[in-house]
Amino acid sequence: MHHSDAIAAAAQRIAGGVLRTPSVPFPALAQRVGLRHLVLKVETLQRTGSFKERGALNRLLLLSEEERRRGVVTLSAGNHAQGLAYHAARLGIPATVVMPKATPNAKVARTRAHGAEVLLAGETLVESAEEVRRLQAERGLVLVHPYDDDAVIAGQGTATAELLDDHPNLDVLVVPVGGGGLIAGAALATQLRRNPPRLIGVEVEGWTACAQRLAGQPVRVGGATIAEGIAVQDVGERPFAIIREHVERVLVVAEADIETAIALLVEEAKLVAEGAGAAGLAALLAHAPLFAGLRVGTILCGANLDPRILANVLLRNLVRDGRLLRVKLDIADRPGVLAEIAERIAGRGGNIIEVAHQRLFAAPSVRTAELDLLIEARDRDHSEEIMAGLAGAAFAVKRLSQEG
Repeated sequence: MHHSDAIAAAAQRIAGGVLRTPSVPFPALAQRVGLRHLVLKVETLQRTGSFKERGALNRLLLLSEEERRRGVVTLSAGNHAQGLAYHAARLGIPATVVMPKATPNAKVARTRAHGAEVLLAGETLVESAEEVRRLQAERGLVLVHPYDDDAVIAGQGTATAELLDDHPNLDVLVVPVGGGGLIAGAALATQLRRNPPRLIGVEVEGWTACAQRLAGQPVRVGGATIAEGIAVQDVGERPFAIIREHVERVLVVAEADIETAIALLVEEAKLVAEGAGAAGLAALLAHAPLFAGLRVGTILCGANLDPRILANVLLRNLVRDGRLLRVKLDIADRPGVLAEIAERIAGRGGNIIEVAHQRLFAAPSVRTAELDLLIEARDRDHSEEIMAGLAGAAFAVKRLSQEG
C-alpha cells in the first residue's frame, strides 16, 4: 500500500476509537517565540494522555481473529504501554506488557489499571527484550512494537494528517524524536500534500541517537532527563529509513530548554505537557532564528508528567526568570534587624514567602545570625531592585540558586 494510503486507511480504521484532537493556534506563544503563526496539535487530550494510542490501535485492528485470541505483547514502560493496554482491553484482546524492573510504581499501576498483565523483567531494556521474545515463542503472542512497525507508524501519522487538514499552509513541522514513529508517520502524512511543510525533528541532549545516525556517527546515549518519553536507546530501523529520506534535520535541545517550554505552556497556553511533549516548543525557543517569521506546527505528544516534577519545574522556572529570589544574609544578632530587612523588601514591593532564621548552628559568630529568605518579585528587574535595597544595608548578602 502506498504510504499516504496507509495513513488514510489507518485514519478510517481508528476513527471513533481515539480522539480527533484539536489543532489550536496560540498567537501569544507565537509572538513570544518570534513566529508568524504557531499551531499546537493537542495530543495530550487522548484518553491515556498521548498520541501512542493511534499506532497501537491501528496495529490491534489489523490482527487476525486467531491472533486476537492469542493476544499481544510489548516492551514499554511509557505511554505506548498504557495506550496498548487501554485499547486491547476495550477490544477484548489479552495484552502483556514487559517493563524493566526499575520502572516507577505509578507507571506499572496505571498500565495494570487499564487491564494489561504487567511483567517486570530484566535490569536493562536488552534483558527485557529477551523476555518479550520468550513470551512470543512460548505463548504465541504477537509483538506490537512501540515504533518499529509499519502499522504503528501509519497510525501515528494520522495525528499529522489531522493537523494538516486543519492547517494546510504551515511552513514547517517540529516533531519530537525518540524511536522515530511519530516523525516517520508525519513524513508519510506530508507526502502527497500540495505544499508539504518542511520537517524538523527534536532530540534532548544525551539522547541524540537519530542526530548521531544522520551524521554517520556511532550511537552513544545516556543520562538523566525530564524527557524520558524521547530518551530511547536507538531510533527504529523502519522509522529511520523514512527520516533519512524526508526529515530536513534533527535539532538538539538542552534540559533547561525543555523545562522552560513546560513552564511556558502552563503559563501562556494553560496546557500541561510532559518533557517529551514539550520538546517541539523547546526547539522553537532554543533555535529561534531558524523559525523567525514562519508558520510552524508542533505536536504536544504527551502529558504524563509526575505532579511533583511539574511543581518543581514551575518553581525552578520562577527562579530562572527572577520572579523567585532566594537570598542568604549574615545579620547582626540584635533586636529590630528582622523588621528592618522586612521593611526594605516590602518597601520595594517584594513579597516574602519563606524565612529561615538560624541563630544557633550556622552563624559564624555568637554575635551574628544567618537568614534565608525566599522572595517573590515581578520579574528580573524587580528582583535586582530588591537586591540593591538589601545591599545598601550592613548585611553580607548572598544570592542563591540564580541561573542565567
